[in-house]
Amino acid sequence: MNYFEISILLKDPSATESRDIIAAHLSEFDFESFEDSKTGLKAYIPENKYSESDVKERLTEIGRLIPFSWGVKFIAEQNWNETWEKNFEPVWVAGKCFIRAPFHAENHEAEYELVIEPKMSFGTAHHETTAMMIELILKKNWAGKKVLDMGCGTGVLAILISKMGATEIVAIDNDEWAFLNAVENVERNNTGNIKVLQGDDVLIGNQKFDVILANINRNILLAQLQSYANALNSGGEIFLSGFYEEDAPVLLNEARKFHLSLQQKNMKNRWVAMIVD
Repeated sequence: MNYFEISILLKDPSATESRDIIAAHLSEFDFESFEDSKTGLKAYIPENKYSESDVKERLTEIGRLIPFSWGVKFIAEQNWNETWEKNFEPVWVAGKCFIRAPFHAENHEAEYELVIEPKMSFGTAHHETTAMMIELILKKNWAGKKVLDMGCGTGVLAILISKMGATEIVAIDNDEWAFLNAVENVERNNTGNIKVLQGDDVLIGNQKFDVILANINRNILLAQLQSYANALNSGGEIFLSGFYEEDAPVLLNEARKFHLSLQQKNMKNRWVAMIVD
């Protein structure tokens, strides 16, 4: 998939909060990922969801609150692989989980070593949401669990819980590139008990799960939360992330409609991960 990169040049680059505010607004508008820069922020939106007039209108609205200039650049799919291989460094999470690319050296000291070829898919633990989900996962007992990983991206979360003892895992992503990437990573990590599917929550059907993982974004979580609740076994848990602190009350209000309540909430740089049951 091709992307458009929107480069935000802040009038005051030291204003960290301005970056967060802009990202929060754009995350509600089909932008999938963000990267801080020295001068502001870079935001990425899939080519098939990009509308020049709509983006210009949204940025103009945000510009009334925060002074900035901006530019747009087309990013071809193949360029992402080069960027990842140039910049992707291994990640330690909680001193237990080591995530590296195939071109990095093995780490024999890690309790869990995951080999992830990221390509264009989200999920390497460099982002706060993935790291927090992994931290929550590492504190749980997964032996014998049946798990659903929605918006699986690279498959990193599904692969970790497989290595931690989950017996049956379904990983779903609606993006073809992410689906193919997850299939590759599952094979690379010898985690054959993970079934990777391309699609959305319709694929859940009548299946039931002990735990559901969903590190996506606020709008998709709100739209699919009922499907997750319907697919949850009695006493099960749902791990949610991919949203900002100000979005948490909205998601919790929606969760209460399905008799789910907050069990745990973690936060890093205003990004949130939480467990509801």
